[in-house]
Amino acid sequence: MKAISYSRYGGPEVLEFGEVREPRVGPDAVLVRVRAAAVNPVDWKCREGYLDGMLEPVFPVVPGWDVSGVVERPGVSVTEFEAGDEVIGYVREDFLSRGTFAEYVAAPVRTLARKPRNLSFEEAAGLPLCGLTAYQVLTGALAVKRGETVLVHAAAGGVGSLAVQLARHFGARVIGTASERNHDFVRRLGGEPVSYGGGLADRVRGLAPEGVDAAFDTVGGDALLASAQVLASGGRLASIADPEVTSYGGRYCWVRPDADELQKLSELAEQGVVNVHVEESYPLRRAADAHRRNQQGRTRGKIVVTVDETARTG
Repeated sequence: MKAISYSRYGGPEVLEFGEVREPRVGPDAVLVRVRAAAVNPVDWKCREGYLDGMLEPVFPVVPGWDVSGVVERPGVSVTEFEAGDEVIGYVREDFLSRGTFAEYVAAPVRTLARKPRNLSFEEAAGLPLCGLTAYQVLTGALAVKRGETVLVHAAAGGVGSLAVQLARHFGARVIGTASERNHDFVRRLGGEPVSYGGGLADRVRGLAPEGVDAAFDTVGGDALLASAQVLASGGRLASIADPEVTSYGGRYCWVRPDADELQKLSELAEQGVVNVHVEESYPLRRAADAHRRNQQGRTRGKIVVTVDETARTG
């Protein structure tokens, strides 16, 4: 099958488009014909070796953890899905090997949910990793409640934009950091935008003089420090970007695959509670360009790669 892979750590230039063996389908997995796969910062961080101490590579590595597609063949023990079902998944293994930037991926049923019927395959591909991250942090580490004020960093980005929508759904007031060009976008999501950079803590206090009840850091560094500075008494802090959050009494979070939570997100998408904004889409053979674009940062929503018939036969 056609896929994107890399045989050594490095920049986008190590990504190659070519033939790899089709994955084997275990008893509790399904073979998914990939229609789209989202690009996440963790993809290029893995590719450059930043997570080598956590995730062992089995080269050649096919990158990608997010997927939307169609079940081609279920494993022998699978009763949850059948051929032809449209699905989404956060298909993360405990090592780096067979990812979603390919024609097919073998996905354990514990990583899958049914695709929201109202989202395109491109939009749906951007929901699993970012949506689960936002959902798990907001409902777990931060335990956001109705009537609370929540600070979300990078509110126009993949995780941030979904966190704003979910927090609003939970009944919270949301203040979201974003560049000036994304302020209207954050307002459309239901958040109150504030520019990031120097003086951020003062700007947040201008909107929430008593402090915020919860802060969701997706950036780290100065943003994490500002978050700690604007917490109200008893406020909660969580970060997905900076382990130093523990020194401020907060929690460092890493998203887990969870089929039930992913199905809940799919249902919320069908209800119009959350939506996924796709800023750019690239064909599979141009995945290196998609990685470059994601690595530049400042993405509004998601960047995805698509697998069409040209990729399958070319």
